[in-house]
This record gives sequence, structure tokens and C-alpha cells, in this order.
Amino acid sequence: MASKPSIPKGTRDFSPTEVAKRQYIIQIIKSNFEKFGFQPIETPSFENSETLMGKYGEEGDRLIFKILNSGEYVSKFNDTLVEFIRFSIIYHKDYLKKKNESFDMKDYDFLYKKNLATYLKSKNLYIFKDATVSEIELLDDVFYFILKRLKKDDLLSKADSEFDDFVKIIFADFYYELKYKYLTSYISEKALRYDLTVPFARYVVQHQNEIEFPFKRYQIQPVWRADRPQKGRFREFFQCDADVVGSKSLWQEVELVQLYDTVFTALGLNAVTIKINNRKILSGIAEVIGASDKLIDFTVALDKLDKIGEDGVKKEMMEKGISEEAILKVQPLFSFTGTISEKITQLSVLLSESEEGMKGVEELRFICENVIKLGLSNSILDLDVTLARGLNYYTGAIFEVAPPKSVAMGSIGGGGRYDDLTGIFGLKNMSGVGISFGLDRIYLVVEELNLFPETVTATSKALFINYGDKEAFYALQAIQKLRASGIKVEFYPDNTKVAKQFQHADKRGIPYAVIIGEQEMASNSYLLKNLITGEQVSLNFENLRNALS
Repeated sequence: MASKPSIPKGTRDFSPTEVAKRQYIIQIIKSNFEKFGFQPIETPSFENSETLMGKYGEEGDRLIFKILNSGEYVSKFNDTLVEFIRFSIIYHKDYLKKKNESFDMKDYDFLYKKNLATYLKSKNLYIFKDATVSEIELLDDVFYFILKRLKKDDLLSKADSEFDDFVKIIFADFYYELKYKYLTSYISEKALRYDLTVPFARYVVQHQNEIEFPFKRYQIQPVWRADRPQKGRFREFFQCDADVVGSKSLWQEVELVQLYDTVFTALGLNAVTIKINNRKILSGIAEVIGASDKLIDFTVALDKLDKIGEDGVKKEMMEKGISEEAILKVQPLFSFTGTISEKITQLSVLLSESEEGMKGVEELRFICENVIKLGLSNSILDLDVTLARGLNYYTGAIFEVAPPKSVAMGSIGGGGRYDDLTGIFGLKNMSGVGISFGLDRIYLVVEELNLFPETVTATSKALFINYGDKEAFYALQAIQKLRASGIKVEFYPDNTKVAKQFQHADKRGIPYAVIIGEQEMASNSYLLKNLITGEQVSLNFENLRNALS
């Protein structure tokens, strides 16, 4: 019986129309990347696990898709664990009989540290030596497999109470050790990339001797996250990134704001809001209120101001251990309004006693004032002190782009300054700044606002009707010349009923049909039919080409 076709949750198929629309957006983003001097690179769809793990925080690590090693790694590893626990069980029961004593941790320590290690080494099962620290979600499946095997051999049912305790301890102990130290490196050494930023940092370090700095790169490729799918959020999606590394100049931030504005203007998206903040300002506020050790708790709560209101934010801050006195000091943030210039003035007063905070204020002042002087076409620049994305890696400016207010959608872009991202791979003091465009969400916004030009999804200009082999050969000669002129035309491959061929053209949205019979071949002409109006006209080849151009 044939299985019902399906695709993994959080992934999608794209129709020809959808692909054409996606390519339209990508082409606009790509062309503007290149106008601003960014060069394209590509990196593999999967990286070594150690490249990705530990770079996105605990939550991010859980969302990374791991790839099982090919071959018999998994089964061999399972067999290894079965052997390991089988020996542990048999050895311990024998040990207890010889000693005629109850089980205690001393027995376990002795067994684990000396005899068991020796046994595993002798059996070539000493697989834990020098393993990479990592974690995996398949642990439950692995231990289920082991228990099933042990039950099959009827080892567990023979256990006495001490033996039961031993099994529980050894399972608990090795569950932890395998989860945090060994298992991934043995059965999964690779993972699908989570974003384009960390692979880019790896690329820069690996190719640093070939790169001319400052290095401006763009990258348009898919990424994967084991996230919960919802509107505008998928497990497989494209990111469109532009980054500059090797320069601390704030003019880069100014240009990135302009890049956002240029792209969204080209897409017809008016009144897009480019929000900006600075990590140093958030750190400065936390310092001023005496809550530097609770920076993340403070900013996470503040970020919810538009969702849960002032009272909700204050309540959450107090629940996280931030004092009422500290909350009183940030009262101005709850009514933070005015022009960008006025907001910067308010921040200068609030952060006057924080050196870090004042650095952030001056950086924001420089970026915002120059963006305003240079001007934006259609976008709105807004200083948003509640913006707190990417605090694990951003060190300066933080960006987030909101769609027009008429569309209910999350952010359609974001980015920021990172002072030492390449440091995680050994290359220190390589400051960078970058932004990303959310292709899938941008698509949904452009679609909802009906901003895709009709020409984006235009199909072939004409369908040549098939009346037989002689007519087909005559038609394909003309088709060859038309295609050489850049005109999209096609030929119906089957000599079937003419009505069916016209129906095919109608369903495909092809506006013209070219009819060739004996009369047309004899007069070296073509009958062009407008499938919308029904009008027909006989043309020579040059006039046919002009009509279809």
C-alpha cells in the first residue's frame, strides 16, 4: 500500500507563482546589497556541531537540528552501551555475592573507576576518551533501546532490591554524562546551520589571510531551527544577511539604515519602522538602578511594555528580584516619547552617572543625527529603548524593522553591532555589524498589501499549437529564434486535440497562441491568436517577434 505523501512540519513546498514572487524579493535585496558594495559568499548547509553549539544560548542550542553520523555509528554506540550496562549488572551481582554485602556507593565508585574502565578498554568500548562536550535530544530513544534489549535478555527481572538501586544509579549517572559530554560527538558530529552569522564568523577566521578588510559580505541561504511553527515562523527558511567586519566606524550603521530604507522602498513598502537601540544603553540603565547582575531579566521585562503595560512590566521586574527603588529610577522609560533628539536628551540625563551608558548615548546620537541629515525615502527611524534582541552577542547598536502598522506581523528584519564574534574561533578584536532581512515575513507583508507587480508571475508569452510533426518542426525553428531574442515561448509537446491545447494555455495564463497549418507553412507566416480577446492576425516572423516582444 502506497504511503500518503507529506512533508516535515514547519517546511513548505513552493508553487511556480510563489517561487517567482520569492525570487522577485531576493533579486531586489541582492541588487541593493551589491549597490552598497557587499560581496556574496556561501557556506555549507551543515557545520561541525562544535561550530554551532554554545553560540546561541541555552534556548538556541535546543533549536539546532543535529545530523546523525552515517553508517553504523548509532547501532554500534547502542551496542556499546548495552555491553557496558550488561557487564555492570553481571559484575555487580557477582561482586555482591562474593562480598555478601548490601550495595552502597563505595561499591559503585570502585566498580566504575577501576574495573569497568579496564573492561571497556579491553573490549575496544572505551569510546568516552577525549569526547567533545555537547548534548543531544536523542537520549531518551537511546536508553529506550537499551532497556528493551536488557529486558529481552531477562536481566532486569532477576534483580534484587540492591540491584534495582544500582541500575537506577548507573542509568541516572550515565544519562547525565552522555547528555552533556559524550553522546553527540559520537553519533552526531554535524548540525544544520541555525543562522548565517556564526558560519560567517567561522568563514572569516578560516579565510582571514585571503580577505581584504573591512570585508563586506552578503549571504542569501536557507537556515533551519527546530522551532514551533506558526504564522511567519518556519523550521526551514531563508535569511538574507549583510555584514561588515574589520571596522568599528559608526558610518557602517548609518549605511545599514540606508540599505534597509532602499530595499523596502524598492519593494513598495512605505512607513516601515527601523527601530534602533544600543546594548550599552541597556547596560547603563541596569548599572544606574543597581541591577547590573539582572540585565537580562530587566531588559526581557522592559521589552514586554507594549504587550503587558507598565504595571505588568513592574510586576515582572519585582518577581525577578529588582527592587522598587530601582524600578522608580527607570520610571521615565515607561513614558519615553518625543523626537529622537528629545529621547537622546532624556537618556543623557538618566545615564549621566554611567560611563558605559553615555558611550551608548553618543553612539546613538551619531548614527541617528547623520541618518536624519542624509534623509530616508519612505522608512521611519525610531529610537526604542525597549529593544533588547541579541543581547548574547550584540555589543553596540541593535536594529529591528517593523512592517507598516496596517499589517499584523512580527519583525521583518534585525541586526546589530558585535565587537568580538570571531573571537569564539580565536580571532580577537574583529568588530563587525550586520543586518538581516526576513524573506518569508517580507513575502507575507508584500502579498497582504498586494504589492507584487503582475509581471512577476508572468508565464510564457505564447504557446505554439501542435498540429503534427511537420508543423512542429516549422514551429520549433521560429521558437528557437524567439528564445534567442529573449522572448519566453513554448511548444505543446503532444499532438492532441486543439481544444485541449487551448485549455492548457488558458490554465497557465498564457496570453497568446501561435497556430501553424499547411497554409501558414506555404506562405511562410504564423497565425497569432489573442486568447483574451479572441482576435487573430497572420504575421511574418519579424512582425511575430515584434508582437511578442
